Amino acid sequence: MAIDRRDNPDFLNDYITHISVVKGLAKSTVGQYYQDIRQFLRFLTLYRSDIPAVTPELLPQADIRSMTVEDLRTVTLRDIHNYYSFIAGECGNKDKIRCRKGTSLRSFFRYLNKQAMLLDHDPTANLELSRPKHALPKYLNLTESLELLRRLTETDNPKEQVRDYCILTLFLNCGIRLGELVGLNLSSLDLEEKRMRVLGKGSKERIVYLNPACMSALREYLFIRMEAETDDKALFLSNRCKRISRRRVQQVVENALKAAGLDGRGLSTHKLRHTAATLMYQHGHVDVLTLKNILGHESISTTEIYTHLADSSVQEAMDHSPLADVKRKGRK
Repeated sequence: MAIDRRDNPDFLNDYITHISVVKGLAKSTVGQYYQDIRQFLRFLTLYRSDIPAVTPELLPQADIRSMTVEDLRTVTLRDIHNYYSFIAGECGNKDKIRCRKGTSLRSFFRYLNKQAMLLDHDPTANLELSRPKHALPKYLNLTESLELLRRLTETDNPKEQVRDYCILTLFLNCGIRLGELVGLNLSSLDLEEKRMRVLGKGSKERIVYLNPACMSALREYLFIRMEAETDDKALFLSNRCKRISRRRVQQVVENALKAAGLDGRGLSTHKLRHTAATLMYQHGHVDVLTLKNILGHESISTTEIYTHLADSSVQEAMDHSPLADVKRKGRK
């Protein structure tokens, strides 16, 4: 999202600069933090006013431009708890959203306290975040993944078909993120070494190796890509010969899922990343540390969810054994 700094107090703009430039967070992450903190500041402004009650409809009307550091110095843990009550009750935010907003506030007040040294205390220091239970991610099994690729070849536009097939192939084989795929340039590829450079979260670069399926799909697509009359350095182009948008890639995936009869299950571009990771772990004999490096995870605990997926598949396989219901003769 675009951030209009004219709508913000100086301390908020300085924080945005800090997490963007110093910490190097992704643009989407910066935008999310900004939205969360701005909502809290607006709530705080209204909460401390003389209005009878704060409602979600009133939040956009709150002007935070005149807020000062002095206003923040009086923020207490009780204020934050009241905000939590508001977003849970009035806004209907679930555990996952409330946890994320709490993380945003922690980051903001830690910056004001530790880095900017504008506050002599951090009101979020004793804030307990209710961590949501991690549900096992949705993914396609091997048969469904093959069907997704097969049905894509039935599209009408030959050039789009080649491009879209290459996009799906990279998602399903490399496990890259949507933003990482959209950000690929021609210079990202090294076909001789069979690898590509991917710019991940926090602008961290990693090398992703290309298997034969990726190499074949890329070579076929590059034959078309090189015919495009454009100075754009992007690998994947729209029909207007501009870098393909995130939304267009999402539509490609949505249309492919529908064509394969796999729509209506909450699947998305990110679920194809889950699919790639799961298939690598279940069928490729990839250990968790290697999978962590392939996916570009910060922590191995994030990657370990795919071991749980494998355990779940093992349990399902056991339950569907043809001998699963056989009992000793004479026993009820």
